[in-house]
This record gives sequence, C-alpha cells and structure tokens, in this order.
Amino acid sequence: MDTQDFVLLVSRSQFAFTIGLHIVLAAFAIGLSLFLVVIEILWVRTQRPAYLEIMGFWQKIFALNMGVGVVTGVVMEFQFGTHWGPFSARTGAVLGPLMFYEVLVAFFIEAGFVGLMLFGLPRIGKTLHLIATIMVAVGAILSAFWILAANAWMQTPDGFRLAENGRFIPTDWWAIVFNPSFPYRFTHMVLASAIATFLVVAACAAHRLLRDSRHPHARIMYGVGMAALVVLTPLQIVVGDLHGLNTLEHQPQKLAAMEGSWQRPPPGEGEPLRLFALPDQASQQNHAEVAIPHLGSLYLRHNLSGTIEPLSAFPAADLPPVALVFFAFRIMVGLGLLMAVAALAGVVQWWRKRLFTSRALCRLMVALGPAGFIAMLAGWVVTESGRQPFTVYGLMRTSESATVLSLPLSLAVAAAIVVVYLLTFGIGLALLLRLLRQSPNAGETGPAPEIWPMLGRQEGPP
Repeated sequence: MDTQDFVLLVSRSQFAFTIGLHIVLAAFAIGLSLFLVVIEILWVRTQRPAYLEIMGFWQKIFALNMGVGVVTGVVMEFQFGTHWGPFSARTGAVLGPLMFYEVLVAFFIEAGFVGLMLFGLPRIGKTLHLIATIMVAVGAILSAFWILAANAWMQTPDGFRLAENGRFIPTDWWAIVFNPSFPYRFTHMVLASAIATFLVVAACAAHRLLRDSRHPHARIMYGVGMAALVVLTPLQIVVGDLHGLNTLEHQPQKLAAMEGSWQRPPPGEGEPLRLFALPDQASQQNHAEVAIPHLGSLYLRHNLSGTIEPLSAFPAADLPPVALVFFAFRIMVGLGLLMAVAALAGVVQWWRKRLFTSRALCRLMVALGPAGFIAMLAGWVVTESGRQPFTVYGLMRTSESATVLSLPLSLAVAAAIVVVYLLTFGIGLALLLRLLRQSPNAGETGPAPEIWPMLGRQEGPP
C-alpha cells in the first residue's frame, strides 16, 4: 500500500467513524420524536398524569440527544470539502441542493419546534403543544428524507447527464430524488429508527419491572414499546425483503457479497442459505461454509431453484470487501430475527396476561436494548461497504473521490476528530445511561421544572 492509498484509508475510516456515531443519534431523534407523539396523544386523550410525567422524562433525553447530535453532525458536512474535494466538485450540482433542503426545510422545522415542545406547554396549551411535538417528528423524518435521497442517489444514480469534465449535471429532479432504491432505503431506515428507539424504551421499562412489576410508568412504557415492536418488526421484514429484491436488480455485486456467492450453483440446485463461511477474496471461494440447500433461493427469488449473479461474473477490481459485507449482513439479520422472536413472545405473554410479570421476557428485553442500533449500524456497513469501490455506483470510484492530503496532516486531523468525538459522545452516553437508570416516576419534572407550578402540579420529584 503506497502513501496515498494509506491516506485514502485514513479518510474513509474517519468518515465511517463520524457517520457511525452520528447516525445513531439521528435515528434516536427520529424514534424518540415518534414515541413522544404517541405518549402525548395518550395524555391529551386520557389526562392521566403518568403520561405527562413519561413525556417529561423522555423530553430530557431528546434534548440531550439533539445537543450531542448537532455537534457530531456539523463536522460531517465539512469533510466533504476537506477530504472529498473531487467528489464534491463532480457531484455538487446534484448533492448540494439535497443537502441544502435537508438543512433549510427539515432541520429548521425540527429545531424551530423543539423549543416549543420542551418549554412551551404552559404557554401554548395542550393542542398546540401536541402539534409542535408532531412537527418535531415531521422535521426529523424530513431530515431523513433528504439525506436518504442523497445517499440513495449515490447507490442508484438517475436523472443526470455527465458533462465533458466528468461532472454530474441534473436533468430530472424527480428521478434524482425518487431514484430506484430511495423508497426502500427511506422506509427501511425510518422503521429501523423507530424499532431501535422503542426497544430502548422497552428495555428501560423492563429493567424497572424486574424490580417492581406494578410500577405504573414502567407498565405504560413497556406496553407501548412492545406494541410498537409487534407492529413494526413484521413490517420491517417485508420492507427488507423488497429492499433485497431492489438490490438484486440494481446492485448485483453487493447482493452477491451479502450472500457470499462466488459461483452460480448447477441448474436446479438453487442458492443455499449460508449460515456461516469464511469468504476468501483472493481465491474467490468460501472456507468452513455451513449452508442449508435451496433456502437462499426462497428469499432471493421466492422459489427453490432460482439463482443470482455470482461474484465471479464481475471484474475483481469492481468487487466490495466481501467478508465485511457478508458478516455485517448476518449480524443485521440475526438481530432482526431476535427482535421478531421477542415480539412474538410479547404477544404470547400478553395473551397469558403475564406481559408485565414474565421475568424471562423482561430480561430478554433488557438484553435487546441496544440491539436495534447495533443492527442498524451493521446494515449501514452492508450499504456503504457493499457499494465499494465506488462512491457513485458504477460511475465514480472512491479512489477518484478523495482529496490529496499529506499523510501527517491526514493522521493529525483524524486523531483530533476521534478525540473530540469520543469525548463528546462519551459524555453524552454517560449522561444518557444515568438518566435511563432513573426511569420516570410520579412528579417527574421534565426538562423545564419551572413549568410545573404553572400546570398546578407539585414541583419536583417526591
């Protein structure tokens, strides 16, 4: 590996590190905003104080998450100029407006209504406050809309022409935004954000139920979290299947890497489901493979004999890092199946009237607390590593996209960013875990304790 290849590796690692931390916070913001909408609707309809106290507790966590998330997100935007200059120069006419709309339309809506959501209840009343909370959720989802539109265009580019200097010139904005993979990526990501967040809520409640199975706030959060898991997990499986079919059509190398499929099986044998293997990219084969015959065809082609384009059908220089994509995909799917099992167990315990008293299910939910975010990060690795060696799939290579930097400068910037991010993220995570361990109680004051006297309630926790 020569010096510039090493600089490219440092730049890629730095971007992966920053987006890996930021995406967790952004997804948590989407999921939390949806949870707050649900809880506030329940409070407005029933007037039960417990809903208001739960809302106040999770508003504090939302505020903390947003504060850290904004800091970690700003750095990412600057990296396009400092580390990915050629990429920005060639794709700026397409991606620039999408990023602009993300900030102008989505972020301003979300940020503008957050203040009302956190501090405005005694001044604007219940109905307007509920609208403000809904607008925060709308802003968070719109933010995901524009970011996913930009990312999906890089995966399945459409609606452009290539100028003589290699720049991508927009010709059809509808085709750019609603490119072939966008609907699947956007839906998949929003559902993943919601599932991951409701899992955290359910885990927090389950931890409290293990100590006091009659705790009213924990019962509400646990019930809402489990209900969301029961509804959203099957939806995510369906969307994931459709997303896979879309990848099969538009990014066959990525799908073959996800499956570890080097050679097309003989006619009639179909694709196996490879439970485990050690992909060897140099010799283009798997070692220690454990597979179930035909089962891969069932979810890839919806029959028992269909096959996919194998990795050997593509030039070796156009293949992604197969082992990384292969294992990340199995982590994502494995955790997704565990969530589906937990949802099914929840239905069974609810039917047996033991939803809140089953200690085994509570322990499982506590263990699954971070599973949604781990699965989401694994899915992100599949998406981005599976796109390699291209930044714009099939049209612009990653090696052509990076700014030429000196090795000492590249290492110094990366080290500084790692230190700042770990410090910021570490402090935020420590505060978050401290809050989650407390869980909401009667008299929960929320992010603005001064509003409680205005609402005619006793100030402060008991």
